[in-house]
Amino acid sequence: MPKATIKQVAAEADVSTATVSRVLNDSGYVSDEIRARVMTAVERLNYQPSAIARSLKQDKTYMIGVIVPDISNSYFAGISRGIEDVVGRDGFQLMFCSSDENPDKEARLLRLLQEKRVDAIVLATAGGNEQTVSALAESGLPVVLIDRKLSGEANLDLVAEDNEDGAKRLMSRLLEDGHRVIGVVNGPARVSTGRERYEGVIAAMREREIEREPIVYNGDFSTEDGIRAVRTFLEADPKPTAIVSLNNRMSLGVLLEIVRQGLRIPDDIAVASFGEVEAGSLLKAPKLYYIDQHPYDMGQRAGEILLRRLGKDGEGQAPIQEIFRNEINTIE
Repeated sequence: MPKATIKQVAAEADVSTATVSRVLNDSGYVSDEIRARVMTAVERLNYQPSAIARSLKQDKTYMIGVIVPDISNSYFAGISRGIEDVVGRDGFQLMFCSSDENPDKEARLLRLLQEKRVDAIVLATAGGNEQTVSALAESGLPVVLIDRKLSGEANLDLVAEDNEDGAKRLMSRLLEDGHRVIGVVNGPARVSTGRERYEGVIAAMREREIEREPIVYNGDFSTEDGIRAVRTFLEADPKPTAIVSLNNRMSLGVLLEIVRQGLRIPDDIAVASFGEVEAGSLLKAPKLYYIDQHPYDMGQRAGEILLRRLGKDGEGQAPIQEIFRNEINTIE
């Protein structure tokens, strides 16, 4: 059965299409009697207004694009849920995209979201798209950076963690426990989280005047990188007595490989993680240090900033920079 048109609704209610439009969009004066006739016709014909046509008329799609590196990562899933719970109350829907830590794919997704005429974009960048993002923002499209910064970009809204401070405190805890040969599983330097967290590790060592360089494995925030890092560390001479992993996915790989190798945590090797690893609670007394992140709260704050930017008073206001400082917890 073909969909009813606005002309059919107008004929059924014996009014003009303009009157039907005013009723449906709640714009302009329409008497109660006419409004009732139109709504009766809408219900009788099961008329569904075109979302595309409405968005063209209002210059608004009520869609917000969200690009994250890995939508299956519980951290980014928590951020997305926080955003959705805030903006959903105002009728906005989210269009989720995963860049897979691939800058080229991220660039394509940015262009796609622009073509889809989303009202705003939330971006946890894979790096390398500074010019594209700046051009989108300069065109008037609100862009909120989440979790990760863009190199040299201070004119965009940002919700992120204090990565350097968190990594510094993690490393300091291992040093306080007497560890001196430490393996570091780091993320890619093209991403701000990779750079800042490694800077925090080095800052902790300098503060205690530790001259020995850490054994570094540069990964790409994947579980497989954590596995490969442990294998690399166990071949080192001397072997590290502790590992600090600067991402929750890599930390999972670290734990998996340590267990596979028949080693005990922390007796054979201690572990500290930037981000909680749920599997850690399955280990017996691991004394596993971790930075307790709050992705849902970060997502909620990003959602609040989005609504502010999409409101009447949001344009022209100074960028909002919200930095979360998280605490260290221990799985005993």
